[in-house]
Amino acid sequence: MKVYQQYIDGEFCDALSKEQFEVYNPYTEQVIAMAPKGGVEDAQAALDAAYASQKAWAAKPCAERAVYLKKMAELIRQNRDMLVRTLAEEQAKVIPLAQAEIDATAEYFDYYAGWARKYEGEVISSDRPTENILLHRQPIGVVVGICPWNFPFFVMARKVAPAILTGCTIILKPSSETPNTTFEFAKLVAGIGLPKGVLNFVAGGGSTLGDRLVRSPLVGLVTLTGSVETGQRIITATAENITKTSLELGGKAPAIVCSDADVDLAVKAIIDSRIIFSGQVCNCAERVYVEAPIYDEFMDKLTKGMAAVTYGDPFAEPAPSMSSQINAAQLDKIDAMVQQAKADGVDVLVGGSKADDTPSGHFYKPTLLAGCTQDMEIIRKEIFGPVLPVVKAADFDEALDFANDCEYGLTSSIFTNNITKMMRAINELKFGETYVNREHFEAIQGFHAGWRKSGIGGADGKHGLYEYLQTHVSYIQY
Repeated sequence: MKVYQQYIDGEFCDALSKEQFEVYNPYTEQVIAMAPKGGVEDAQAALDAAYASQKAWAAKPCAERAVYLKKMAELIRQNRDMLVRTLAEEQAKVIPLAQAEIDATAEYFDYYAGWARKYEGEVISSDRPTENILLHRQPIGVVVGICPWNFPFFVMARKVAPAILTGCTIILKPSSETPNTTFEFAKLVAGIGLPKGVLNFVAGGGSTLGDRLVRSPLVGLVTLTGSVETGQRIITATAENITKTSLELGGKAPAIVCSDADVDLAVKAIIDSRIIFSGQVCNCAERVYVEAPIYDEFMDKLTKGMAAVTYGDPFAEPAPSMSSQINAAQLDKIDAMVQQAKADGVDVLVGGSKADDTPSGHFYKPTLLAGCTQDMEIIRKEIFGPVLPVVKAADFDEALDFANDCEYGLTSSIFTNNITKMMRAINELKFGETYVNREHFEAIQGFHAGWRKSGIGGADGKHGLYEYLQTHVSYIQY
């Protein structure tokens, strides 16, 4: 069994409390590793190391900082098989998806390395004849990155790559559900000559280690990918020091299927967008609105498609469509929502219960619910599992209104060949992303950002880079 350590100031060390926690494989339900359960002392040690190294790190040319990102990308590719296996084991992610995450993470480091000579300041026109106004972009300082359990490796890169490139130093806290791949990466990074304190990895409880990290006056930015409730606690904790936050939180993504849509395309894209990682993705299609004229045809094909979804051992060949939920608590939450939907009167077309045909794990059957109405919990609250509720909409206007009737605002989609409906959706949907005639999955050069309770700020692309920079305007009179 592997035993991991904290990585603070360029050194591996046990948690100062000497405590550890167990990491489980959700499919086998067996303990596969021990990880450090750090407390406030570990948090402060990492904060002090990151703060002490930041000034010298920021002074290095950006192109020199980018070299380390390229080294990280190369190390990931060289150790791909080990990282894929580690990722799949700690979260029951099917092998093809684990491979895609590891590969995308390497690409992410390469992508941000390419920004070294591209991001710029500005020259601003002055009202005075003998003055120049210059806007500089400078690193925000020490960054605290808090990662989720669903895409722990890719989201780690989302926070580490732009921080290091822009001259920030960073303390990365992985989820206690899935710390293994991150700590394996720490072991790889330890050998590339990165200055001490620039990159630190610490694990521990959110109420202890995490709380000390986000409340520290040494921190310039807290970036979290997680739940709405955690985001609310982060905002409260950072308020005392007015620390900047960048939060990607929950979602309740609507998919609108119009009467002129390519039904086969819509069915495939929506199923793909619902069952990816067993439905445990923030931008999953969480609810579907179908215009009445094609409702019957769409539901017939959607029923057959959901019934064909397979589940099982994430290491099986050929790979199943999906595997276990992350833990028993998540499984119980999904089932409670489905049971409530049944009580509310929905029609269960596929699934509708926990799976009892697997030797181990926390499986929920791929589930399709018809006869849903806008007021039901299953339509209004995030499910985070392989459950797809469908609402019949009288027309496009009703579908659009229903889609926007939500407290979240991360992703959305529409399936149509009508340019008017397409453009109305793009202009009127109150979501940070809209996918047209395709599955829900963002690009690294885009900007993944939510509206409303889905978050503040965002990640990826040029605008994601700017989250780690602050402006400094100089007025030069001569």
